[in-house]
Amino acid sequence: MLPIEAQLQQAGLELLGYCNGLSRHAPKWRHDAVLLEDLSDAEADALGALMPLVRARPGQVMIREGDVGDWMLLILSGTVDVTKNSEQDETSRLAVIKQGAAVGEMSMLDSAPRYASCTAIEEVQAGVLTRATIAHLIQEHPAVGAKLLVKLTQLLAQRLRNTSNQLVRLLQSK
Repeated sequence: MLPIEAQLQQAGLELLGYCNGLSRHAPKWRHDAVLLEDLSDAEADALGALMPLVRARPGQVMIREGDVGDWMLLILSGTVDVTKNSEQDETSRLAVIKQGAAVGEMSMLDSAPRYASCTAIEEVQAGVLTRATIAHLIQEHPAVGAKLLVKLTQLLAQRLRNTSNQLVRLLQSK
């Protein structure tokens, strides 16, 4: 697999550096960002120093359905449209997400093709979290790595619960 910087550039994302000093921005993000809410300032800074910061322009696809990637995005500013194509090539909106949301976590964890596409509605800045970064955190900053894994697990569980509820509603309406 290509280095993360090459993957991000291939995805058309503009590299702005790293999320250094994440704790300085964290008060406005922590309220909305489940992944950051339990981190101390020092832990947020340790994480930010390892997360590339990217920008996407309005209308730019940030994550493309079907692509493979071992990274996810934490939306730090802006709004993103999450869509899924059907077998009939119809596009359905799954969600519109804002600051604090995470996208791409399933593929980051299991290396399966991306389930949906994420397109910037307005200019977006996002931190990039890779599987390698989580492994590094577990080695060098175990508390941060453990907190992130717990939060990712909670996020996936909530999404599974929401999907199950939608499926039950759909089946009941038939």
